[in-house]
Amino acid sequence: MSGASIEKGIEFIKEQIDASTASYFSSCVHCGLCAEACLFFNQTQDPRYIPINKVEPMRRIWEQEYTLWGRLKSALGLTQPVSEQDFADWEELVYDGCSLCGRCSLVCPVGNDISGMIRKIREGFAAAGHAPEGLIGATTRAIEIGSPMGVRLPAVKAQIGHVEDSIDLEIPLDKAGAEYMVLLSSMEIMNFPEYMEAVARIMHQAGKSWTISSKAFEATNSGIQIGVSDLARELVQRVVDAAEELGVKTVISPECGHAYTAIRWEGPNLIGRSYKFKVRHILEVLDEFRSQGLLKTQGLEEARLTYHDPCQIARKGGIVEHPRRLLDMVAKNFVEMPDAGAMNWCCSGGGGVSANERAEGLKLTAFKQKKAQLDAVKVDTLVTACANCRITLEEGLEHYEMDLPVVGLTEMIAEHLVDTSPETPAKENAQ
Repeated sequence: MSGASIEKGIEFIKEQIDASTASYFSSCVHCGLCAEACLFFNQTQDPRYIPINKVEPMRRIWEQEYTLWGRLKSALGLTQPVSEQDFADWEELVYDGCSLCGRCSLVCPVGNDISGMIRKIREGFAAAGHAPEGLIGATTRAIEIGSPMGVRLPAVKAQIGHVEDSIDLEIPLDKAGAEYMVLLSSMEIMNFPEYMEAVARIMHQAGKSWTISSKAFEATNSGIQIGVSDLARELVQRVVDAAEELGVKTVISPECGHAYTAIRWEGPNLIGRSYKFKVRHILEVLDEFRSQGLLKTQGLEEARLTYHDPCQIARKGGIVEHPRRLLDMVAKNFVEMPDAGAMNWCCSGGGGVSANERAEGLKLTAFKQKKAQLDAVKVDTLVTACANCRITLEEGLEHYEMDLPVVGLTEMIAEHLVDTSPETPAKENAQ
């Protein structure tokens, strides 16, 4: 992010315009379906938030640089180059008004990946110095400290100690040869340590060896959110190096949506090679344990509850049925929200929006889309599988004075584990 300039931003955008992006601009039929799919447009009715409009600077650069008609218009003075004012005008649309949820891409009748283009145009905006201060700060901390929230290893060790004392089970750190390496988000370390506790109890019951890496405990990839591939690559490489040094078979992405996208889908392309290990989301692992008979639960939740599908996990990751099979093990009164599953509405805080203080008001306005979904089902509990969604949902519910607890699915599963403590070893004998 150093040496930012408008010229550099334009060059970075030009570098992002590949054959796919060019075909997307060529094939757009201006149908408006992406507008109806966007929670920011729906809740503001501001045409600036129509998804395809958010990449208008990129479209202009594509037209002026790579089409005959665009070059002719430029020569005749009928169109102007993208300017610093354009970067200033679009910065809020590119970062504050888009959670990269991908709903617009899913409904596009000609298959344009508009969300992917917004991810790409952020590369140019960051290079031009037009990125939100909150995201710049989070990314700087991620690179320099190892965590976007500034969580250092001593704090992680302290939380590990608290959890170990609470459940009398070991939380392995840097255990070479373990089958699984578990990543955490800073929010799970500091706000939801019950996630770490749940993983420990589940792994113990399943009889699996696992570890946390002191060199790469953080799953959050702020480089992806701000749109700087070099920084995203560095953060992915840390995880890859740690996993390969420990010799684990599988890296588990935590209850964090974009972390899963970063390490599972973008990671190999960023570092330029395939991994020597598998990457699975925690829900995929739990569902695999379920199918193998390694996940034994007892009792059912009596409360009427529903499930919020995190966009990066469900719509972009295809993990839609896994959480429902898991909920079927522990929930008696599960109901689906309207537009559940792959078409679920974003919590409004994804894609770095929640780390962008400037976007707070717009985020809460957009949250009304989620509020409408929840009002339709009138539940007692809301379950999800993303710490960032959980924080955003809790903030939105509090803002709109909705008394509704939000629970992580991994945590809920752990609460219903069959108690095997009399027959199983405690902390000193754990794998």
